[in-house]
Amino acid sequence: MKLLVIDDDPSTADLLEAILQTMNIPAAIEQATTGVEGIQKVKETQPDIIILDLVMPEMDGWKVCQEIRQFSNVPILILSALDQPGHVAAALDAGADDYLVKPVSANILVAHLNTLLRRSPKWNTQPFVVSRASF
Repeated sequence: MKLLVIDDDPSTADLLEAILQTMNIPAAIEQATTGVEGIQKVKETQPDIIILDLVMPEMDGWKVCQEIRQFSNVPILILSALDQPGHVAAALDAGADDYLVKPVSANILVAHLNTLLRRSPKWNTQPFVVSRASF
């Protein structure tokens, strides 16, 4: 599985990678710390799933999501500390496929990744096993 994490905090991708390794989930994780860099990496690497933060400088996650939707249908999971219903609705309207609020337990995160992967014929396999670690 190729994941692209677009978040201005590099520790998010590092933590996600550690959690997936602990759970023995094979994943190659790319990271982008700006929206512009993230859009370029989507074009270059064609990830299986994007994990996107909403609050970033210069180009926020809503705009990044809209830009990606102009050329790709890759599943986008919003992982954000923003938990107001209006933020969730705006992200889904911008083209996101799913939305989780930080902090989220690792088993919930993996369950949502499994749901997104099931939509892809490339990954129509058994789901990943979850544990009780948290993200």
